[in-house]
Amino acid sequence: MFLIDVSRNGKPVYDPIVNQSLDNYLVNDLRLPGHGLIVYVNQPSVIVGVHQNAYAEVDLPYLKKKNIKLVRRTSGGGAVYHDFGNIIFENIVIGDTSKFGHFDAFANPILNALHDMGATDAQLRGRNDMVIDGKKFSGMTMFKVGDSYAAGGTLMYNLDLTAASDVLTPEADKLASKGVKSVDSRVTNIMSYLKPEFQNLDIETFRAELLKRLFHVDDVSKIETYHLNDHDWEIIDKRLAGKYDTDAWNYGENPGFDEYRSKHFQIGTVAFNFTLKDNKIADFKTYGDFINGGDPAIVDKAMLDVAYTKDGLTEGLNAGNYKQNIGDIDVNDLVDLILEKE
Repeated sequence: MFLIDVSRNGKPVYDPIVNQSLDNYLVNDLRLPGHGLIVYVNQPSVIVGVHQNAYAEVDLPYLKKKNIKLVRRTSGGGAVYHDFGNIIFENIVIGDTSKFGHFDAFANPILNALHDMGATDAQLRGRNDMVIDGKKFSGMTMFKVGDSYAAGGTLMYNLDLTAASDVLTPEADKLASKGVKSVDSRVTNIMSYLKPEFQNLDIETFRAELLKRLFHVDDVSKIETYHLNDHDWEIIDKRLAGKYDTDAWNYGENPGFDEYRSKHFQIGTVAFNFTLKDNKIADFKTYGDFINGGDPAIVDKAMLDVAYTKDGLTEGLNAGNYKQNIGDIDVNDLVDLILEKE
C-alpha cells in the first residue's frame, strides 16, 4: 500500500467538491498500479449518496443558513455530515477486484490503528459501520469501475454532532429500524475513547498519527507517497467544471411526483417517488442509500406505463432487473411498499 498525497501546492485541500471528485480521477484516469490510500479533511459539508434525494435527506434551509456545502458522491450509501473534526479515507485499488465488497478488509487496518491509540473496543458492526460503545463513528462505502474500485469512509474524531443532527433529516422509518430516535443518539466521536495523548489533537495531527499506524512507520515522511502534480490537478479541474461542481449533480432534481413511498430494508433505505395516471405509472424515480453497482434508472424506465396492480408492478420491477439495480429484496416487499400495504 502507498499514500497518495492530495494536497495542492503543499497545502491541504478542504473543498469537499474537489475532494469528492478525487476518487473518480484516481480510478478512471490516473490508475496508479496497486493499492493507494488517500486521507483528507473537508470543510463543513453534507455528502449524499449517488442515489439519494437530497431534498428528503437534508434540511436545506439550515444548510444554506450555516453556509454548509452539499456534495453528491459517486458511490452509494447514506448522507453524512463532514467538518474539520472528521477524516475521510479511501482505498484506491487498481487491477484487482478480489476484495471488492469486503468492507472488513478496509475497516480492519483502521480499527487496528485505533486499538493501538487506545480505542480497544472499536469494531466493525454489520456490513459497513465501525462502532464503539454501540455507537457509530465511521460509515463505509465503495464503487467499482471495470477492474478497479475505491473503498473508504469517514472517521469521526471531534465532529460537531449538533450540526450533524440539525442538518441531516433521515427517514423516520430508517431510524426506527435501528431502534434510535435521532441522528445524534446513534453516533459518537472516537476522540474521547483514545489515550489521553491522542485526545484534543488538531485534525491534521490526528491524521498523521493515524497514517503512521496504517503504514507502520514512526514518521509520515517515511511513507511511500505519490504526490498529485500540476498535470493531475489540471485534469481534476476540468472534470469539476464539467459535472461535479454543478447544482444539477450535487442537488439533483426534486421531481415532486405525487406519491412518495419509503422503507428501510436490510440492504438500506429504498424510496419511490411516482405519479399515477389512469391507474398506471406515469412518472417514476428510485432513491435510496443502498450500495451496489447497478443503475436504478433502469428500474425507473421499466416502471413507466405499468399497471398500478400487484402483477403490473411485479412485471415492471423484474423487467428493470431490480435485484441488480436496487438490491436483493423480495419483489413482493417492494410491490407492497408501492401499493402502501403493510
